[in-house]
Amino acid sequence: MVSVSELADSSVNFVVRPWVKTDDYLSTKWDITREVKLRFDAEGISIPYPQRTVHLPTPPIA
Repeated sequence: MVSVSELADSSVNFVVRPWVKTDDYLSTKWDITREVKLRFDAEGISIPYPQRTVHLPTPPIA
C-alpha cells in the first residue's frame, strides 16, 4: 500500500506499507527508504527541510 498520509507545511508525506515476513521488516524498510532517496536524486527531486530566518535587533550605537 502506498498512500498520502499528510499534506504538511513544506512537504507531502507518504506512507508505504509492503507485506513482508516479520523477520524481513527492518531490512525491507531500510531498502525502500534507500531506493526512494536514490530515485528522487536521479529524478532531481529534493527533499525540503524546514527553515526559519531569525532577525536579531542590533543595539543602537552610542
